[in-house]
Amino acid sequence: MSAPKRDQSFAGLTGKFAKNIYATPKGKLRLAVLERDLAPWFQRQTPLRVLDIGAGLGQFSENFAHRGHKVTHTDIAADMVAAAQQQHAAHGVAAQYQYHTASLQQLPKVLGTQQYDVVLCHAVLEWLAEPQLALPILKQFMANDGLLSLMFYNRDAKIMANMVFGNFDYVAADLQVKKRVRMSPQQPIAPAAMEAWLEQYQLAVMQKTGVRCFHDYLRKPADALEHFEQLVELEMRYNQTQPFAALGRYQHWQIQHGN
Repeated sequence: MSAPKRDQSFAGLTGKFAKNIYATPKGKLRLAVLERDLAPWFQRQTPLRVLDIGAGLGQFSENFAHRGHKVTHTDIAADMVAAAQQQHAAHGVAAQYQYHTASLQQLPKVLGTQQYDVVLCHAVLEWLAEPQLALPILKQFMANDGLLSLMFYNRDAKIMANMVFGNFDYVAADLQVKKRVRMSPQQPIAPAAMEAWLEQYQLAVMQKTGVRCFHDYLRKPADALEHFEQLVELEMRYNQTQPFAALGRYQHWQIQHGN
């Protein structure tokens, strides 16, 4: 009998998270894509209310904070929140932030009925035991004309990458392994499933972007570092065009309230 699924966090892994994710080409590429996609929002002159869920070290939300928008930073890991506070203070934007240590499921109790112009939820749902149940929580925090910036780990792309690398048994076993790797998401989400969930909760996708459409399929991974600027330029050129967008290891979808 398999163990019951449970939510995961990066508690105790702050240093490893910073090194393995954002100090690498894949992390820098992720930030570059998000900055391009959300620039029309953080460049707005009118101050916005921003909620960053599972915010980790809060690197991306600084794009909003530096431009005078107010950010509510939340994460389940207390050490991650503390590290984010230190980073924001060092960068001179701490006054733009409020901080809460809480899981996504606890946020309705913590934040009450507050609503936000922009809700950021990046690389969070794939760590939850029941990711679809997060969507009504995210929706309740969205202002009527607000935006949900949702990034999730793409199950279809994970299958593709593992086939490219010859991991046939792993794919045949439906991506199940006996020993889990803590830094690897265990609940990749199929885009078709996400579309069905969003329709169920009357949320509409306004824009889809693939993140790491080419990066994860490079035959020589060292090329990502050696030719990083060219890689970013080509990712940006093709990552909102099919079939390339669908191959992104992550999907970044911009979502608003449906009719």
